[in-house]
Amino acid sequence: MTIRVLLADDQTLVRAAFAMLVESAPDMEVVGQAGTGREAVELARSARADLVVMDVRMPDLDGIAATRLIAADEDLVGVRVLVLTTYDTDEHIIDALRAGASGFLVKDTKPAELLDAIRLVAQGEALLSPGPTARLIARALRAPDPGPRSALSPDGLTDRERQVLTLVARGLTNQEIADTLSLSPLTAKTHVSRIMGKLGARDRAQLVILGYESGLVTPGGG
Repeated sequence: MTIRVLLADDQTLVRAAFAMLVESAPDMEVVGQAGTGREAVELARSARADLVVMDVRMPDLDGIAATRLIAADEDLVGVRVLVLTTYDTDEHIIDALRAGASGFLVKDTKPAELLDAIRLVAQGEALLSPGPTARLIARALRAPDPGPRSALSPDGLTDRERQVLTLVARGLTNQEIADTLSLSPLTAKTHVSRIMGKLGARDRAQLVILGYESGLVTPGGG
């Protein structure tokens, strides 16, 4: 199955470089390029993209607002957003994750890692850069947040599901969760899917945020 990728960045040379890289992969194709956030939202609809590689800082409509519109559009259910940022300490990234982004990468990521990231996010299988993501969320949630908190709650989960959610929030993959809890990878994946269904979570990124907001995982708690 070919992954249909939309590239959104206000720098033409950056888009061109990413396009060459994505087109070099046999399982991907670039279906559009956007120079603003508003163009990204429009092209996500018209080009039938599977995944949007979204820059945070763009004119007209920034990447966070564009991500929020894509995530909220019922016609774009299943479209993933992979956010690109200059530094993994960019505080805007927590807003992007809350807006519905499935993960993020820094712009100096190696080419092969970007392609792997696109594959993983397109599959909905793992949150990217789990260590930096966890640290960033932990730091952001320590600060006052004027925005609404997540409406999701882990109260209806079983003890095992709460264990799995805790490990997801710490950035572990399904294989790592399986190893930690002495489960098969398929069982771990089933637990994650069931948790997402119970909580109505869009993807693992939302589960990471929920893990911190609910107190299941605490800053510095590993």
